[in-house]
Amino acid sequence: MAESAIDIDIKAQEQAILSATRATARPQHSITVSNPPWSALDDLLGDEEEEVFEEALIPPENFNMVSEYIYRSSFPKKKHFTFLKKLGLKSVLTLILEEYPAQNMKFLEENNIKFLQFGIAGNKEPFVQIPEEKISAALAAMLDRRNHPMLIHCNKGKHRTGCLIGCLRKLQHWSYTSIFDEYRRFSHPKSRSMDQQFIELFDTRQVWELIDKEHMPNWPILGKFSANPAG
Repeated sequence: MAESAIDIDIKAQEQAILSATRATARPQHSITVSNPPWSALDDLLGDEEEEVFEEALIPPENFNMVSEYIYRSSFPKKKHFTFLKKLGLKSVLTLILEEYPAQNMKFLEENNIKFLQFGIAGNKEPFVQIPEEKISAALAAMLDRRNHPMLIHCNKGKHRTGCLIGCLRKLQHWSYTSIFDEYRRFSHPKSRSMDQQFIELFDTRQVWELIDKEHMPNWPILGKFSANPAG
């Protein structure tokens, strides 16, 4: 059976994003950054050496562009703040349960960045389920362009963030092959079968009930299905 123009368009967008993230773990952005092993130095540097980070553009681990004006990463630290300023963020969406650190809150306040917290536990055990209502609410916030540019993170930017992005890809009508390929790339070396099962069973119809369609991002594929979410 011949593929429709919409199917071809979806596959083209999937491949464009997947090819870009395979080629590099850095953002599709005009900023050029190096990727030294800074994490190994965290415990070696004292306060007097902190000025070396002030002008360095160091992205958080697992940083990448998800879609236009949406980024993902691990938990941002002080050494990443200069880099994050360059993104012109309007919001940060975190999936951690814990209280946000004071230095991170100060950074958000000083840069007029909205703080959004949808705390969820990791999907580690058979009886610890990610709450669908939290994922749906987080997706609704992501699909409000008034919150863009946005950074999404958990602790390592792998499993909880991967579940959220996987559900976004369902809204964008990606194939499961592409969704799970992306999930496994960012969760390596410990992908979780429970996460992938959650993504597969997630019902996107509940998200459309929460979305303010007047402020949806202008993503072509998303727009084609917003009027018919079950299509």
